[in-house]
Amino acid sequence: MRKELSKEIEIPEGVEVSVNGNEISVKGKEGTSKKKFEIREVVLEKKGNKIIIGNKNSTKREKKMINTLAAHITNMVKGVQEKFEYKLKVCFNHFPVTVQLGEGEVIIKNFLGEKTPRKAKIPSGAEVKIEKEIITVKSFDKEIAGQAAANLEKATNIRLRDRRTFQDGIFITKKCGKEI
Repeated sequence: MRKELSKEIEIPEGVEVSVNGNEISVKGKEGTSKKKFEIREVVLEKKGNKIIIGNKNSTKREKKMINTLAAHITNMVKGVQEKFEYKLKVCFNHFPVTVQLGEGEVIIKNFLGEKTPRKAKIPSGAEVKIEKEIITVKSFDKEIAGQAAANLEKATNIRLRDRRTFQDGIFITKKCGKEI
């Protein structure tokens, strides 16, 4: 069954949004975020202080696309107001792990007593701050901040060992306001 569906996103004060076809640019006090969406049937438009995402003849497929676009745009608006923050904790039992910030990467030394350091790539646009055993990742783009945190956690993944015994690693403890 086809019917007309639309979703409205309100733009708060201090945030500028410009829509150019299927490209959206959001500017706020924390930075500027741009995204180009691959959309065919869905229409994006700005009216006053609202962004309207809709389709006149929508099916389930268009409804899913509308909701996904609304979630992405909402995250872009939140990100330029206040940066998304992930907190990670460095855990070790026997061998003290050293974490250093390099250029575009984080270097993890002496993990499980290994001689060669492990490296985690940090995407551009993410700010990484290391304070002893707490690593803080901040970015105005939720996807960039999440990818940087995931890269850090994945760099210390232990294979072929019992996780109950070898509990060393870097683990996400807080995601964008949610305690884990």
